[in-house]
Amino acid sequence: MKSKIHTYFNRTTSAAPLAVFRIGFGVMMLYSIIRFAAHGWINTLYIEPQFHFSYYGFSWVQPLGNATYLIFALCGLAALFVALGYKYRISMLVFFLSFTYIELMDKTTYLNHYYFISALSFLLLFLPAARYFSIDTLGNTVAKDEKKQTPQIPQWTIDSIKLLLGVVYFYAGLAKLNSDWLIKAMPLKIWLPSKYDIPLLGDLMQLEWVHYAFSWSGMLYDLFIPFLLLYKRTRIVAFAAVVIFHVLTRVLFPIGMFPFVMIVSALIFFDSGLHESIISYIRRMLLPLKRFFIPLSRKRIPKKAMELKYKRFISPVLGVFFALQLLLPWRYLAYPGELFWTEEGYRFSWRVMLMEKMGSAQFKIVDEDGKSFYVQNSDFLTPFQEKQMSYQPDFILQYAHFLGDHFTKQGHKDVAVYVDSYVALNGRLSQPYVDKAVNLYAIKESFQHKSWILPFNDEIKGL
Repeated sequence: MKSKIHTYFNRTTSAAPLAVFRIGFGVMMLYSIIRFAAHGWINTLYIEPQFHFSYYGFSWVQPLGNATYLIFALCGLAALFVALGYKYRISMLVFFLSFTYIELMDKTTYLNHYYFISALSFLLLFLPAARYFSIDTLGNTVAKDEKKQTPQIPQWTIDSIKLLLGVVYFYAGLAKLNSDWLIKAMPLKIWLPSKYDIPLLGDLMQLEWVHYAFSWSGMLYDLFIPFLLLYKRTRIVAFAAVVIFHVLTRVLFPIGMFPFVMIVSALIFFDSGLHESIISYIRRMLLPLKRFFIPLSRKRIPKKAMELKYKRFISPVLGVFFALQLLLPWRYLAYPGELFWTEEGYRFSWRVMLMEKMGSAQFKIVDEDGKSFYVQNSDFLTPFQEKQMSYQPDFILQYAHFLGDHFTKQGHKDVAVYVDSYVALNGRLSQPYVDKAVNLYAIKESFQHKSWILPFNDEIKGL
């Protein structure tokens, strides 16, 4: 067994697939940053709000006023350098840190694909993605017998990306094995009929059997697509399914660049011949610009020196990384109650588009004299923030503390904060969500179970 593991980790393959992945990743991330800025979202999501919902333990990560634009600019520039393969390790590190900082500034904007990009960029930090077809290697001198050969890299470096993609898909499929998704076709039964104005598809979206077809096919797709992409005989058909699935997802739901990221990422499963063809095409397109890049190039660190420097460090780091990716989605088992209701352990677990929740939350401030008054949420939150806060318990608790601090600073003494809240989940009637007798200002944020969340009055069976 040990010899097989040793043999696997010493196996090499063409660097072309990783080079194409690097270019595709960098270009899409650059476009994403430009798109985000062009829509004005930097201002509306990070600069205009007077209060930001932070992740537990990361309250120190805050927008920097107008300097927030510089963080996005730095992230976009790093993405460009990653695509070009210029100062790759530094550029990848800058991209990872800046993108993750952006993600942590306000959890109101949390999306699974933002988390995926952070995880993927962390992984790419340790992979030799600039070993081939990069500015970093333009100045390299190679032996005559190597000039016509593509550089070789460890096979595991490509397989690690396949593994991460497999985890994302497979866990997303497991999460769909629940009664709301499969038996009630929820929440697609709520979402799809609203797409009546889509050409050709609008009428179909009104049919109930279509809602069930989408639910079941989505579950089967997520569970089996990684394995079908791995198997050479089914790879082309599987990739066609990837394109159809994600293009259709993009048409039906406004989820930004994620569908295109997953389509391009799926190319990593193909043999190096396809990637060599892609690189040859790009090389022909960029040939007139080569003379501008040569002054930027640097000598590559010798392969043996690289291996000695990183080999002992990479293995344990990536071992911990993948252990977290495999174990983190199961942390919800440590909490009582319905996951979709309490959302304890819901994030960072590849649970994609499984819920339609709506809520209302009215906060009451009580001081030491027993005087009370109600808060107008729009005085402190944007409409988007208020919507997200109304049905997520950690948001409700954090906002209660913000209100308590705010009114304490205004001179009120012994402030208590209560909330009268109602939440509707996946088409059910709304029901009381938080115990209105609990002073939320007296409760500290932690990873402990939120006992002040009222019980769910229904059952969702499955994972």
